Amino acid sequence: MSIIKQISCPIIYKNNIINSKLLYLIINNNLNKRMYLVHKSLKQDLTHYRIRNVHTKNKSEVRGGGKKPWRQKGTGRSRAGSNRSPLWKGGGVIFGPKKKIYKSKLNKQEKKIAINIALYNKANNIFIINEILIKPEKPYTKQAIKEINKLGIYTKNKKNILLVINKKTNLLNLSFKNLIYVKLIEVMSMNILVLLKADIILFTKSALKKINK
Repeated sequence: MSIIKQISCPIIYKNNIINSKLLYLIINNNLNKRMYLVHKSLKQDLTHYRIRNVHTKNKSEVRGGGKKPWRQKGTGRSRAGSNRSPLWKGGGVIFGPKKKIYKSKLNKQEKKIAINIALYNKANNIFIINEILIKPEKPYTKQAIKEINKLGIYTKNKKNILLVINKKTNLLNLSFKNLIYVKLIEVMSMNILVLLKADIILFTKSALKKINK
């Protein structure tokens, strides 16, 4: 059974809490099912990061081997039909590793509830801010650090900061790219893995509107 929970998120402006906004989250009432959904969603995210690029060629994929090396009888040598046989040097590989894409299925509703549960569990570390770096003329990492430090959140404390915005631009992305402890993400691209890693979650006002829809 799903229930609606509301959490109060403080609005930060220049290191001061000026107000708060309510965030409405649909989560599961059963604690065991909550943990199950979080685990299932995390497993899916980790599976999608898993890639096996190694690929060996079998006899049919290796170049060459069109002509029979020598006639079947009369040479005294063992018969051979192709110089790309796995028995030959430069031939195909038997039962070698192949490229594989790993997939894990998760329903949209389950994923949404899992994200809501993660947000609910981190309610004390969620803050709302105004739009950050409005219309920057060029990528500027120093300015990005100043903007975050103005909020009273310091990158030198080595805490993982998740910055959730409505729409990511190339200039914004380049400004925050070199900051190890700051992760910039669009609200529609939120996943359970980045939420669990985050120590502090910052939502812009426009991003929060999308969640509350």
